[in-house]
Amino acid sequence: MKITIAKTAGFCMGVRRAVDMVLDASNQAEEPIFTYGPLIHNPQVLEMLETKKIFRIDTIPDRGEGIVLIRAHGVPPEDETALKKAGFTVVNATCPRVVRVQVIINKYAQKGYSTIIIGDKNHPEVVGLLGYAGQKGYTATSMEQLGCLPIFENAVVVAQTTQNTVFYDQIKAWCTKNAPHYKIFDTICGSTEKRQSEVRHLARQNDAVIVVGGKQSGNTKRLVQVALETGTHAMHIENVWEIDYKALNSAKSIAITAGASTPNWIINDTCEKITQTLQKQHPLLGMLAGTRDFLLKTNLLLALGAGGLTYACARIQGFPQILVHSAIAMFYVLSMQILNNIITIKSDTYHHPARAAFYKAHQGFLRVLALVSGAAGIYLAYTTGWISFCILGAMTLLGLSYNLKRIPPVFGKKTITRIKDVSGSKTILIVFAWGIVTSLLPAIVNSGRPLITMTTFVFSTGLVFARTAFFDVLAIQGDRIAGKETLPILLGEHLSLRLIHYILVFDFCIILIAHGGGLFNNNAFLLAFVPLFMLLLIRLHKKDSLLSRRQYEFMIESSFLFAGLMAVFI
Repeated sequence: MKITIAKTAGFCMGVRRAVDMVLDASNQAEEPIFTYGPLIHNPQVLEMLETKKIFRIDTIPDRGEGIVLIRAHGVPPEDETALKKAGFTVVNATCPRVVRVQVIINKYAQKGYSTIIIGDKNHPEVVGLLGYAGQKGYTATSMEQLGCLPIFENAVVVAQTTQNTVFYDQIKAWCTKNAPHYKIFDTICGSTEKRQSEVRHLARQNDAVIVVGGKQSGNTKRLVQVALETGTHAMHIENVWEIDYKALNSAKSIAITAGASTPNWIINDTCEKITQTLQKQHPLLGMLAGTRDFLLKTNLLLALGAGGLTYACARIQGFPQILVHSAIAMFYVLSMQILNNIITIKSDTYHHPARAAFYKAHQGFLRVLALVSGAAGIYLAYTTGWISFCILGAMTLLGLSYNLKRIPPVFGKKTITRIKDVSGSKTILIVFAWGIVTSLLPAIVNSGRPLITMTTFVFSTGLVFARTAFFDVLAIQGDRIAGKETLPILLGEHLSLRLIHYILVFDFCIILIAHGGGLFNNNAFLLAFVPLFMLLLIRLHKKDSLLSRRQYEFMIESSFLFAGLMAVFI
């Protein structure tokens, strides 16, 4: 069974902007926060907002206080004025594409033009647009309704931004023939056009299409309509449990797409659960996938990768004691990563639901595993010397205190009482911790040469930074919901991916330069393939490769193990 995820699936720019605005307000403001009406048409997102104490108001009270966000669909101008008069601080989260339509309508309404909006008059976006049209606003959802309207002396024709592009082309053709004096504007969002074009293509290339999104979402319902128009079987679901697998029995390929208000965690969860269900029909594939998932969820693959990277760093430095340091790194990373995942269950729920469920179900076992692993790592460090023991012990204490409130509150409104509250601290601490256990500890015990050690440290931390920052990019929605300020949230997704790209290129070059300059001996140049492999994966992601999140995780984590295997030949 082949499963394809649409490149355009998930939040559009306007929805992402609205959700980011309300989450940022929630994480920074102390006063009550509301949305005027549902922020977007997705029940899971609205439920998430309620858990963060962000509630909606559907009517405007005489008096109010706090922050009110205007939803992505926009509202009539009189509603925004009334909210301000009631005493609310109004934050306008209307999609910029919708704002453009509002501006067009308002401009021509002031000149006395009538406005014809091709869209559902009860849809929130259309309700808001009608508010700018005054008494001369009209709607049409079919050619018949348009034909029933009088031919106005002057009129503008606009479309709801999520309207069916093929249908709007028919509307424009009718206007050109029957009312050529009308001013027609192309107001369908570019994102909508791309989604509909892609789902039309995917429906023709696959046996079935699953569209994930709110049942009240206009753009999601139109994606289903577009898929059905091709004659391909299509189903609209809000939750993965609604899938009718009997209807998919004869399908050899399935395409998954999602509306503009569907978050990534719902899309990922849907893809994973469909894959797991279909794999049960093939025992061998199911067993292999189950083993992969277990290694990822328990962080055993990551721990083995830490051991492999340490082995590689020790080999290129020419140290005799190798395996013990690999074991120290493996146990330390396993312990810290398990504890970190236990602490971050809240954010995992919104970007890695399968792992969050696993940790909730096996938290006791995982705590014991983390404790035993941490103790084993410290004991092995003790066997290599007091300096190694003290350094690893201090790093362990620092890791355990990451979430403890021990720092006096500083920086005014933004209270920082723990290391976790420092923006970007997670990525930086992980990178330096890995750098120490993979390259510095072996060098301290074996009296390594400073230049070789620092070059190895830079190489190791570069790989770890790329891995950690890339996963933070994948988790950006969940981290923002949880109020975590990771580097991708601070820098933005595109800048973060560019930074990762540069660091991997630098890592690739530093190995070749060190080898060519005689700093590293034998076949150390082989390790240059590791950052090259990771760079390929990052570039695939930037080009919207059809690989799933689970596949990316497995290959990125395996790259560290690959480094250890390459080091065997050094």
